[in-house]
Amino acid sequence: MRNWAIALSVCLAACLPQSVVADEDRGSVTNLPIPRFVSLKAPEGNVRRGPSLSHRIDWVFQRSAMPLQITDEFGHWRRVQDQEGVGGWMHYSLLSGARTVIIKEDMTALLMKPEKDAPVNARAEAGVIARLGSCSRDWCRISADGHRGWAPKTALWGVMPDEIRE
Repeated sequence: MRNWAIALSVCLAACLPQSVVADEDRGSVTNLPIPRFVSLKAPEGNVRRGPSLSHRIDWVFQRSAMPLQITDEFGHWRRVQDQEGVGGWMHYSLLSGARTVIIKEDMTALLMKPEKDAPVNARAEAGVIARLGSCSRDWCRISADGHRGWAPKTALWGVMPDEIRE
């Protein structure tokens, strides 16, 4: 019975795809966390069916600074998806580590402090792209078009629910 358990654990590590093994949550190329968020560096970027120039372009993202989630890596290519789950493969040179978020909830209040009853600095419409600053467990400091404040994480796309940023 003991040999069977050892054989099973060896097979789980060797036989299952990397994405299934719990400890394999880092990119094989960069060793950075997968998934992770980045932003579109260029004003537009081709999204391909596979990780090479020979793969067909399925569409073009046309919104500079748009947050994207990296879900896989292969050489100089990153599999990305947008807020709606649409994605494909992009060359890493089109992506930036600068963090942005998209406002999900229309007229989201940007508060002076990360507290529910804090005074409102501004309001942001759904779809606005904002720079991401620090984040606590439930709040993130963001800025867009000269306005800044704290917004609840639940109103943002482009930050992990458990992510803390200093």
